[in-house]
Amino acid sequence: MKCGLEIHVQLETDSKLFCDCRTNYQDAPANTNICHVCLNQPGAKPFPTNEKALEGALKIALMLDCKIADDVTYFMRKHYNYPDLSSGYQRTSVPIGYEGDLNGVRIREVHMEEDPGQYKPDLGIVDFNRSGIPLIEIVTEPDMKSPEEARAFLRELIRVLEYSGNARGEGTMRADVNISLEGGKRVEIKNINSIKGAYKALKFEMIRQKNLIKRGVEITQETRAFLEAQMITVSMRLKEGAEDYRYIPDPDLPPMMAEEEQVEGIRENMPEPPHIKVKRFMEQYGLAEEPAKVLTSELELADTFEKVVKDVDPQFAALWMRDELKRVLYYNKLSFAESQITSKQIVELLQMVQKKELTTKAGQRVIENMPHNSKSPKEIAEEMGLIGIVNEDDVLKAAQQAIEENPEAVSDYHEGKSAALNFLVGQVMRLTRGKAEPGRTVEILKEIL
Repeated sequence: MKCGLEIHVQLETDSKLFCDCRTNYQDAPANTNICHVCLNQPGAKPFPTNEKALEGALKIALMLDCKIADDVTYFMRKHYNYPDLSSGYQRTSVPIGYEGDLNGVRIREVHMEEDPGQYKPDLGIVDFNRSGIPLIEIVTEPDMKSPEEARAFLRELIRVLEYSGNARGEGTMRADVNISLEGGKRVEIKNINSIKGAYKALKFEMIRQKNLIKRGVEITQETRAFLEAQMITVSMRLKEGAEDYRYIPDPDLPPMMAEEEQVEGIRENMPEPPHIKVKRFMEQYGLAEEPAKVLTSELELADTFEKVVKDVDPQFAALWMRDELKRVLYYNKLSFAESQITSKQIVELLQMVQKKELTTKAGQRVIENMPHNSKSPKEIAEEMGLIGIVNEDDVLKAAQQAIEENPEAVSDYHEGKSAALNFLVGQVMRLTRGKAEPGRTVEILKEIL
């Protein structure tokens, strides 16, 4: 199997690509964020290209390790007829970046487009609020050999786009998937709007084509649609070539050129791409690949980790931030940035655990109360009565009490049921208000039992 992708994602701007209309199309009533330009009314001329969109496209191309075109960049008219395209053509630029790479998948090109409107055939209406919103299209070479590789690539690409701060992420993603088997003709599956959808479409199409080949049926070059509700692809039309779109340079838009100074300024100020950051975290902090990926899942989380390790051992910090902090964020359905937890709070909590001012269990309870909480971990722990670690005599008394009060758990333990010991540890923690060290508690319970 050979697979290549064409990924369209909206750029994060306040106004559209060629006019001043707002881009909050999902929040506005239908056909209100429109003007004569984005409706392509007769005589309407586009404004100069949105500078923020251009800078965003350049930044993303650089983060994908692309070379930046050093000659003139201009927009073309790509002609096709569809209800959501009032002009009968879509403006799309020649490549801004080319010959990039993301984890071994070659990036053929990065260019800009304007989004069409939204055709809703079930309602019989077209909403042009989206018409003219700036898009970036990322075209890969056919370097992916399985649906799993394509899924992994898309996940990494979304992380790059989120790091850039200039794209709206998976929520606006539309991917065209190109697949061919055993050197056969290429089939394109259009407008898949999620990573899961791309994976499922590829799985189905791979099986469909294999079955046709087994029966001696030739694979035809065509465009297919993915019906997500049924998880199948269906034929739409024979595949078009570039000549079918009748590309011509747009006479209403001036050519552009990226100045070397502008490109270098973007390069110097852009964040380190996440796939590069993972490798650096592994080398610099001695982390395994899995925790390095978790800690770089958000730019803000990665930046905070690097602040924390100035005062805390990297391995210890990684363990807590990967496991306990991410557990709390996941449970509360928060990103790290949304949690409002600071590096100072994390450092204080981890140092309290290291100094044995808090048990591991108590630290877990404190971190659960840190999101949207301006109080320090010490203040939280004091309010909850968690400061301090009980001495061994008190742990011994609590263990004996737990054993006496739970004869069934004792019997289960002697019958080889390991969950019984965990239950008794929990009882000791309850009796000591979480101030007993879990490791030593287990040892004491085993000795008594």
